[in-house]
Amino acid sequence: MNVAVMGTGYVGLVVGVCFSDTGQFVTCVDKDPKIVDSLQKAVPTIYEPGLQELLERNVRAKRLSFTTDRVAAIQAARIIFVAVGTPPMADGSADLSAVLEVAHEVARHAQEPKIVVMKSTVPPGTHKLVSDIFAAEAQVGIDYVSNPEFLKEGNAIDDFTKPDRVIIGAENAQAAKTVAHLYSPYMRQTERIIITDPATAELAKYAANTMLAMRISFMNEMARLCDRTGANVETVRRCLGSDRRIGPAFLFPGLGYGGSCFPKDVQAMAHLGEKLGCPVHLAVATHAVNQSQPQYFEQMVQRRFGSNLKNKRICVWGLAYKARTDDVRMSPALEVVRWLVAQGASVAVHDPQAMPKARAALADGVTYFDDMYGALEESDAVFVLTDWQEFRNPDLEEMKRRMRGLTIFDGRNLYNPADVRAAGFNYFSVGRP
Repeated sequence: MNVAVMGTGYVGLVVGVCFSDTGQFVTCVDKDPKIVDSLQKAVPTIYEPGLQELLERNVRAKRLSFTTDRVAAIQAARIIFVAVGTPPMADGSADLSAVLEVAHEVARHAQEPKIVVMKSTVPPGTHKLVSDIFAAEAQVGIDYVSNPEFLKEGNAIDDFTKPDRVIIGAENAQAAKTVAHLYSPYMRQTERIIITDPATAELAKYAANTMLAMRISFMNEMARLCDRTGANVETVRRCLGSDRRIGPAFLFPGLGYGGSCFPKDVQAMAHLGEKLGCPVHLAVATHAVNQSQPQYFEQMVQRRFGSNLKNKRICVWGLAYKARTDDVRMSPALEVVRWLVAQGASVAVHDPQAMPKARAALADGVTYFDDMYGALEESDAVFVLTDWQEFRNPDLEEMKRRMRGLTIFDGRNLYNPADVRAAGFNYFSVGRP
């Protein structure tokens, strides 16, 4: 079956390589010729574990190709996946301009019946907007199917090939069955497909991300209470996670969530409730807590060093919003780096994957190091801001040899406080006495 994927970001590229690896012929479309040229040479434009191998294998087998010619891709495909961006607008609502642009193009250029599958995260009601465009402009039948993605950056390939569930929202039962067939290679052990209507599928995506983000913000509030009461948030987290009704996932306090999904989806959920006269108070509160969490961490620094950091050299480990990705969008680590620069500190940074993208996002005043220990030279403190594996068990003696001061601000609670303090460090973390 010929499949087209509109957009080659995290979602579109993962969809393309994974479906092509099951034997489908997939054409991925992007407006940027440089991105298309890179991907056609099997050079990934994002970092994602396992992506390189799949990309190389399927480009070499000629099952996967890339183009800027959206019209040709539309006309050749039976199923068209939409994986374009839906960034937040000023009021928090999702910007659907790229989605609607694709809808108009499909309607104008489709010469035979198509199935358009919405992978972009869109608010409930989008199915009607897009279906109305098809009804008004298309000369052939086009079915809309909502198929929200549940991919974690850093684990996207596994999430796609070993999904917890695949949600398919469609009004046409045959269209739903056709899309479900694409996922059949991943359903050999257990059937995990949920078929519903488009509005339910669209809302389910927002509900899932808001729930997960809410757990993170809740634990960050618990960490603040722990700091005030002398309680230990790690033990609180374990107590909560051991309750089978709650479970341990997404209960780690720190700098807050970032990336391209949680921030915009929580805001979109809040905006949707306001628009419909049905406020989603928990979404509003979740966003507010997350926005303030980096500032809470910065206050910890000020209590130690004061508000003037002009004579301080600070080493930062971690720029990506989380480990196993090079994504720095809405990264709380970058917010802390910008604050350090604004306070006059000399800032040296290291991240295993995200430095090229961080360079484009940060202004002057930051020095980049390829070696995590090299960034430590003559530093007064090290800030651990991303939970990369290589930061979790550093050589403390090597750190002592390189650093001028012996202070660690651990924004991810990676270290055992007793161990690092016994090694001679001043140690500060989130919600642990």
